[in-house]
Amino acid sequence: MKIATWNVNSVNARLETVLKWFQEASPDVACLQEIKCVDEKFPTEAFESLGYNVAVHGQKTYNGVALLSKSPLEDVRKGLPGDDSDEQARYIEAVISGPRPVRVAGIYLPNGNPVGTDKFAYKLAWMQRLNDHAKGLLALEEPLVVAGDYNVIPEASDCENPAAWADDALFQPQSRAAFRALKWLGLTDAFLQADGAPHSYTFWDYQAGAWQRNNGIRIDHALLSPQAADLLRGCEIHRDVRGWDKPSDHVPLVVDLDI
Repeated sequence: MKIATWNVNSVNARLETVLKWFQEASPDVACLQEIKCVDEKFPTEAFESLGYNVAVHGQKTYNGVALLSKSPLEDVRKGLPGDDSDEQARYIEAVISGPRPVRVAGIYLPNGNPVGTDKFAYKLAWMQRLNDHAKGLLALEEPLVVAGDYNVIPEASDCENPAAWADDALFQPQSRAAFRALKWLGLTDAFLQADGAPHSYTFWDYQAGAWQRNNGIRIDHALLSPQAADLLRGCEIHRDVRGWDKPSDHVPLVVDLDI
């Protein structure tokens, strides 16, 4: 089973590019972030025509996440528990049915900039809520994949120019510590486990030729429960998609599980 995550940076604005990738890569499951539309405006029929079941947790103009699966989606959850006042669409979760079910959570973790503002406090609080929820999911002892745009650069080796990110919320000690705390629950970073090649990134800014110079960062991650990690066959960054017409500034990350 191939499970992908991709921050598409507006699904409708880049629909032709997104559908092209889906037709070529044909993931079994996909978590999309920054769809930037309400549920009713998501191009559901276009994905259904490719054989996908669709669940959407959208929001006008900003944020928004979706789950697509060739197998039925069950036990769908929209929104991260822990704060009933949080109206930002950043979390979606479902069980992918089949001979061996897999629970998949798609996340769009807050950016948090600028540091020292309510936005950074919201980022850290959201990460604590994710940690609390992940504990409960791990207690189920089932294959679990928590994939998405984490907006966290875990280590200096995960960016081409660490000094350029020193003051950014993505690279703050608190952000990185919260990401480590997630892993310490017993979650495995799929890319590091399966590949870990240096200078491997999932995001390149649109400005100043970042893509051409490989001045990127690795902020899109898939964390696996022990039951999922035992099934890991590979993990691949689809780097070439960044060079396509009308690309997102992120590229897909695809995890391959032996299911």
